[in-house]
Amino acid sequence: MSNTQKDLLKVKLDQLQCHFTWAPQRENIDLVDIKQRLQDSIDLGVNYQARSYNQLAFVNCLQGNCEEAIQNLKEAERILRENHEDEFDKRIIVTYGNYAWVYYHMEQMTEAQSYLDRLERICEQFPDASRYTAMLPEVYGEKGWSLLSSAGQYYEEAKECFQNALSEDSANIEWNVGYATALSRLEGFSGTQENRSHSKSTKQWRRVLELDPHHSVAKVQLALKLRQLNQKEEALILVEQALDHTPADPYVLRYAAKFYRIIRDVEKAVELLNRGLEANQHSTFLHHQIGQCYRTKLNPLIRNRGSSDPHNPAFQLWNDLINKCKFHFQKAIENRPLTSINMHLDLAQICALNKEYDEAKKIYKHLLTLQGIRPEDKQEICLQTGLFELNYMKSESNAITHFLEGMKVNYDSRQRRRCREKLEMIAARQLRRNPGDSKALLGSMHQLDGEKCEAIKCFEEALKFDPGNEEYLSAIFELRLSTEANNDFPN
Repeated sequence: MSNTQKDLLKVKLDQLQCHFTWAPQRENIDLVDIKQRLQDSIDLGVNYQARSYNQLAFVNCLQGNCEEAIQNLKEAERILRENHEDEFDKRIIVTYGNYAWVYYHMEQMTEAQSYLDRLERICEQFPDASRYTAMLPEVYGEKGWSLLSSAGQYYEEAKECFQNALSEDSANIEWNVGYATALSRLEGFSGTQENRSHSKSTKQWRRVLELDPHHSVAKVQLALKLRQLNQKEEALILVEQALDHTPADPYVLRYAAKFYRIIRDVEKAVELLNRGLEANQHSTFLHHQIGQCYRTKLNPLIRNRGSSDPHNPAFQLWNDLINKCKFHFQKAIENRPLTSINMHLDLAQICALNKEYDEAKKIYKHLLTLQGIRPEDKQEICLQTGLFELNYMKSESNAITHFLEGMKVNYDSRQRRRCREKLEMIAARQLRRNPGDSKALLGSMHQLDGEKCEAIKCFEEALKFDPGNEEYLSAIFELRLSTEANNDFPN
């Protein structure tokens, strides 16, 4: 095949709806992590395995394992034929699109074209389809789940995919669960509409239970939401019902354990998580949750951990809990070396508590180099690094640097507000011993908040204590230029 023919084929492939044309690519996802999670879901025998095999084929292809990717797609196709014979053509569209792309990457253009031909014949059945793809609920649904399993910045788009799927098939449990999951995750992110109204995901999980009263995962997810709304009695009943109905379901175990940890029944949480580990020893999520359980037990001891005498029972308990936290947090990040930001931060905090400052510094340094992450995550890294410098290293100047970096990420979030609160606290403390630095710090904060006139006033006041300071003069000059350009500086 000539280069021209290959280019024409690529144009056709770009029109497909499949994992290769959806947003997440190599630079946006941790391939090692997502591959492990997909393999876990397959090994655990969860529902909708075809979906996992499809995405696993995409990941394998990105890693250069094209032959393995073809085997993954064959498994997906087999499962779809066995379980969805009556709607096979609707469900195979994404898989055939992935086939075409993998064969394209293998330089097998004839095979790639053969799958385009199959897609063309399938799409002739649907009036609103394009030549090679049809935006059916099955396609929207698979895209939504793919985006949900990749990275947080795609959750909003995943929510829209499930909405599109439900607009044509409102009673489909799979799409209703996906929509509820997307809403729940978005509620955990600051700055989103869902975060200001918990009723959306709560209502959606109830919708799932209307369609399937025995859906155990929906019960534990709803319970977690109800606990946030202080509806604890109903929440506890739902969790107990889910555990009675499906005592071995790995997802029920993990979310039920999270519920018990949050309500401070740590022993029950650890029991459930260890039961889950029996089926999945390498689960990142389970190890992280166990580590958080032991940290919950550690928290009351932080201010009074007893002497450093190894024979002191209080010290022995402290040491035991520290070691358990470290073990499980380290296990959690073994298969997620690039991201898993919260898990790395949790490990760094335990190292700091145990006075392993060099190890904590190493973790913070790694996290500060991460690119392309969600703004809230960047702000959280800056916030936690700043707190480490302030509370453990006793370096106010380094802490200021990191808190300001957190504020520079122009995104309204809880993390950004906490960075600002810490800077205000430091500025108030500096006012007594070094008013010039205090005013300059306030000026920088106003500048980052876009309050240019207030920033100029602060830097001018700082100059009174340090006349000729080039940093302050430069800031005033830049701010004046900016305000004059925008015609918002008073005459």
